[in-house]
Amino acid sequence: MNEWEWQLLEAKKPVDDLRISDIVVRPGSRVRLRPRAGGDVMDIALADKTAVIESIEQDYEGKVHVCVVVDDDPGRDIGLMRQPGHRFFFSPDEVEPIASAEIEHAAQAKMPRILVAGIGNIFLGDDAFGVEVARRLSAREFPKNVRVTDFGIRGYDLAYALLDGYDTTILIDACPRGEPAGTLYVIEPDVIEVSSPEDQQSAVEAHSMNPLNVLRLATSMGGPLKHVLLVGCEPGTLGPEEGQMGLSEPVEAVVDEAVKLVESLIAKLMNGDESVAKNLNNIQ
Repeated sequence: MNEWEWQLLEAKKPVDDLRISDIVVRPGSRVRLRPRAGGDVMDIALADKTAVIESIEQDYEGKVHVCVVVDDDPGRDIGLMRQPGHRFFFSPDEVEPIASAEIEHAAQAKMPRILVAGIGNIFLGDDAFGVEVARRLSAREFPKNVRVTDFGIRGYDLAYALLDGYDTTILIDACPRGEPAGTLYVIEPDVIEVSSPEDQQSAVEAHSMNPLNVLRLATSMGGPLKHVLLVGCEPGTLGPEEGQMGLSEPVEAVVDEAVKLVESLIAKLMNGDESVAKNLNNIQ
């Protein structure tokens, strides 16, 4: 509806704000124009353009109309009162709110903060599993609230990272449990047991990384352990074999599967689902 058509309507009254697609808009809010199909030439010309809401008004029939000024209209700033042809009216379902930086920041703040930590020694055969999975995950794109880091054998670095208050920490490591090499696990350790005083005396060794010892160190340093998951893989070997470097064949074969598993866990956590562990037995 253009300016001339609007002038035919009577009994206009201003509306302070309006909720569109769960976002409250008001005069000054920015929107993208989405005229319904089958409109006139002006609708076609304005489709997908961005604009600023100048007013929200209700006609005598109770219908709400959103008055906008298009961003790239060269006459949009002429005078305090817009001239006909520089204001356009749309129904609420024909405008799409453009989230402001504040809205985007608020949405970001509501998302859980997730730390994905690769653990392992690249010189000890399949102990490099966590390092390799983290390396491949680092090439993926994740939201800003997800941090992927290869900690290797730097236990103290991981302990300090845990102090940053992540909502969930996903540890990736070789995990011997007596199953065939290459078997993947998702284990949820009991953070209450880990945090108990009698378990906080274990030292972090300089040349290895024991996940439980790191968790205990973090709690002894005052870090809250909110939610911890361990993505583990049954190793074939935990030492360099003669003439062989890197992962064994069974473990190498499941690295991409482990990457997909971690991505799936992240997606579920982003949707608020913390019941994601397939094996709830505590780490022994």
